[in-house]
This record gives sequence, C-alpha cells and structure tokens, in this order.
Amino acid sequence: MAVALPNGSTLAIASGYGASKTMSVLTNAAEAVATLEASHGVVENDIIEITSGWSRLNNKLVRSDSVATNDVTLEDIDTQLTSIYPTGSGTGSIREISGWTQLSQILNSSTSGGEQQFFQYQLLEADAQVRVPTFKNPSGFELEVADDPTLAGFILASTANDDRLPRGVKVTLASGALIYFSAYVSLGKIPKMTVNEAMSVQVTLSLLNEPVRYAS
Repeated sequence: MAVALPNGSTLAIASGYGASKTMSVLTNAAEAVATLEASHGVVENDIIEITSGWSRLNNKLVRSDSVATNDVTLEDIDTQLTSIYPTGSGTGSIREISGWTQLSQILNSSTSGGEQQFFQYQLLEADAQVRVPTFKNPSGFELEVADDPTLAGFILASTANDDRLPRGVKVTLASGALIYFSAYVSLGKIPKMTVNEAMSVQVTLSLLNEPVRYAS
C-alpha cells in the first residue's frame, strides 16, 4: 500500500519528432515486437509514437525495450488478446520523439472524462437489471499555468494550439515514475486576472488514447 503526493512532478510536451518509419509486422505477445524498416534508428529506451491498425494501440506513446536489428520490443505492451488485437492487422508506422520541452509554472491541475458508460437492460423473467460496459467518455487534463508568454513551454503550447496537431506528453512524477500519452493541446490566450492572485491561463490536453505508465 502506498500514498503518493504529486508535489515535485513535471510535465513536458514533445518538441521534436524523427521521420516516420514503416512497421511491417506487429506480433501478438506479452510484449509486442514491431518489425521496422531497415536503418530505423530506434534504440533501447526511446519513446516512440505508434500509428497502428489496432485502435487500442493507435496514437499511444510507448518505450522501446530490446532492439534486435529491425525487431523492437514494445515495453509492457500486451497484445495477446486477439479479440482486441486481431492477428496481422496491427501494422502501421512509428515516430521517435527526439525532444521534450517542459511546461513550467503549473499552479493547479485536474482531470475530466474517462467515465465508463453502460448499456442497461432487464429480461422479462428477471427481477434485476444488468448492465454491460460500452464506451468511456473522452478524457482530458486541465492545467492552470502562470502567465508568461516568453517561456519555451508556453510558446510550444501556443504553437500546438494553433496548428491543431497532436503532441506527445510526458509526466514525470516525484517518484521517477513516468506517464506518457498523445493529446491535442489547447491554450487560453487571455489570462485570468483576479486581484491578489497570480495571472494564469488554462491549458487543456485532450487525450487520443489511454496513457502508458512506467515505474521509472
């Protein structure tokens, strides 16, 4: 059992990507193995963005584990369940993330969405209803950031707001644990101005898939 505080955590937005590389094979395994094109350049511990025919994996950020020539193991990515990951249909491409820029001066944060929805029914002969999980609501991460448009993270968030291209996001917890996800970045450019409070803007991260977490 453990109780953790978020104090000391940092958040960074991807500020550079390598060229897209073809992923011609993706296995069903406890840790999926991707076969990439020759001279792909991926090495162990790289963070890569996945574009895949498997919707549960598409747009996720994962860490490369062992690399054997063109075969790259995707750390902690379990694709054994073929009802979710149909054999042979997970291929696509990858991109390495080559740089991160910290979004500093975060005052507050909150999450929204992700609530499980259900189909609910009752049979004529039954005396109780049954519910079946269907979909989850879209997830978001809302940040209140102290207003300083000269900071690199603020500038990158502004660029992402304008070009509407998804960005990788990395959260580093005080324990050293890591959370990765892809998101659309929105920035409110007019600061909140309340007497005796820090001027701040809102940054909203709209997630494209579930986050991937690593212990360190």
